[in-house]
Amino acid sequence: MQEFKPVKEGKVREIYDIGEHLVIVATDRISCFDVILNNKVEKKGTVLTQMSKFWFDMTKDILPNHMVSVDVTDMPEFFRRPEFDGNSMLCKKLEMLPVECIVRGYITGSGWASYKENGTVCGITLPEGLKESDKLPEPIYTPSTKAEIGDHDENISFEQSVAYLEKRFPGKGQEYGEKLRDYTIALYKKCAEYALTRGIIIADTKFEFGLDEEGNIVLGDEMLTPDSSRFWPADGYEPGHGQPSFDKQFARDWLKANPGNDWTLPQDILEKTIGKYLQGYELLTGKALK
Repeated sequence: MQEFKPVKEGKVREIYDIGEHLVIVATDRISCFDVILNNKVEKKGTVLTQMSKFWFDMTKDILPNHMVSVDVTDMPEFFRRPEFDGNSMLCKKLEMLPVECIVRGYITGSGWASYKENGTVCGITLPEGLKESDKLPEPIYTPSTKAEIGDHDENISFEQSVAYLEKRFPGKGQEYGEKLRDYTIALYKKCAEYALTRGIIIADTKFEFGLDEEGNIVLGDEMLTPDSSRFWPADGYEPGHGQPSFDKQFARDWLKANPGNDWTLPQDILEKTIGKYLQGYELLTGKALK
């Protein structure tokens, strides 16, 4: 049996190059504030992979994505083991574009902090009088540069994203910049509308895109998971303060409240965290995780 080693390890994912394709494995690692915690969150990787699959299938009409299969029998023998079953995705190889495509439908997090300071988010002026967690009149596109592990991503304006892409892809900056913005907003609108019918508000999310061999823009990475998005329960949604969420907010809140935590979570916080991930998955897809 051929052995494979990851060619790239992210904070929570491992990427294996198997020749024509990649296998992307979502591990049970958890990162908060750009730090990988000492705990593992069991089943988290499976939730992330299966949720991405759900959204990739739903949005193929907007643009193609990199997913080929999540069935390990379609992968080399090395991956047909319990630790890869359910949390691995066979993907097309893409040349990734160096911009994180962030879309915000509600004002929260760093966007709320910026708005309170000067009425803008990433250089975009917003209406006066918004409260924390308010729905924005229209979703806004706020791209950022992609940082290496340990560094922080840097928010940039749409114009800066065009210049940034132009440097890497001469003659294509404007076209790519506009397509990334338009795809990001179209994907968000379709999925956010669907999620609302399932009782979930998608407050914000980020997408990553790449180019296939023909130079077409293809959706890559993960899609609308609790790691890349803020999901709030629609039931009980009330602007004016932060909202409870279906993601690692439990973990973040506990770390903030317990300095000197050595980046290690207690068992009850781990259980609450995976409970939120599973609840979000079941609400959105209408089925329990296998």
